[in-house]
Amino acid sequence: MTGIRALWQTMTAGWAAGDAALFASVFAADVDFVNVRGEALSGRDAVEASHAKLFTTAYRGTALSASVTLIRPLAPELALVHATSEIAPAGVLTHAQAVVRDGEIVAFHNMIPKGPTA
Repeated sequence: MTGIRALWQTMTAGWAAGDAALFASVFAADVDFVNVRGEALSGRDAVEASHAKLFTTAYRGTALSASVTLIRPLAPELALVHATSEIAPAGVLTHAQAVVRDGEIVAFHNMIPKGPTA
């Protein structure tokens, strides 16, 4: 279970650098990823390509801050994780639920909450 928070630190570093490969490096090669628009992406390469477009268009020059709010161990080297994020200065708040196995994210569902996230 060690290193789960480091996955989100790597994502934020990749976002800050506009480096889609670094951002996507925390995801398993066969990750199932659902973005905030409800679009399903299959695999790390798709996550990288999607974020490469974001980093050169709508979210160019933005910063991502993230906080892991829940780590629930499910089995050895398997955990359910909740994280909240903010994209500044865009003011976009998100909540993600992820499954981490053997030090990488194997499933990720991100959404924009419709109300308070407390």
